[in-house]
Formats: sequence, C-alpha cells, structure tokens
Amino acid sequence: MHVHKLEKVWLAIGFITLVAFLTTVGIQAFASGQGAPSGLTKVDPENVEETPPFDDPGLHQIGENEYELVMILQSYGFTPNEVTIPEGATVHFKITSKDVVHGFEIAGTTVNMMATPGHVNETTYTFDEAGSFLILCNEYCGTGHHLMSAELEVE
Repeated sequence: MHVHKLEKVWLAIGFITLVAFLTTVGIQAFASGQGAPSGLTKVDPENVEETPPFDDPGLHQIGENEYELVMILQSYGFTPNEVTIPEGATVHFKITSKDVVHGFEIAGTTVNMMATPGHVNETTYTFDEAGSFLILCNEYCGTGHHLMSAELEVE
C-alpha cells in the first residue's frame, strides 16, 4: 500500500498536536493539584449509618475555620437537610449513597460529585462569600428526583 507524502505529513502533524495537547493538560492538572475524586474508600451501603463517619452525619469542626461535612444521600433526600457554615470556612465534603447513584451539586460553586452506593466520595471547597446555596441531586435517581434538595447557609 502506498501512502502519499502529504498524507504522511498531515498524520505527523496530527500526532504531534495530540501529544502536545495531552502533555499540556497533564502538566496543568499536576501543577494545580487537580484530579478526579478517588472513590477508593468503600463502605457497605446496607450499613452506612453504623459505619464511621456516616454514623454521625453533619458538620464537624476539624481545625481553625476548617470543617468536615458528612452527608448521606438516599432516595429523595440528603442527611442532613440543612447546614450552616461560617463565611470563609474550608469545608471537606464526604458523601455516600445508601441506595442508587445520586449526584451532589452545590449550585453556584464548583462542587459536583457522584454518590455511588458502596463508595465514599470527597472534595474540598472554601466558601468566601456569605449566602444561601442549594444542594441538589443532578443525576436522575427515581420518580421523586425533582424533590431532592438541601440548603447550605453561609453566614
């Protein structure tokens, strides 16, 4: 099979562009410490409420202006359903699901995770401005999906 010289040139240009793009994205992600949520921590979905830290869901202070928010997602609800945190606080979210796959999004922020039964998902966010934030499920989880929301108040 004979490949024309111009085809070889364009294939080389395409390959070099692809390698340059992937290298650039990889370096940027590594330099800024970005990565996909791990989901490596596992929990028995049938015994979530007996397993630490999900045996005590809610907001817990772990340092100066640093908090851990432990939430359990289940059909049509979040536990806890209302959370109040101080302005400027860094919050480490730790979530899991008891039943089906749910989404966890805080509207107006970059917090967006999946809650999968048997897996613990974590992310961190700093709330620099006071206000009311809506936590919602952005993954269809059943007939009452549209009712699944919670409030996060930053004061």
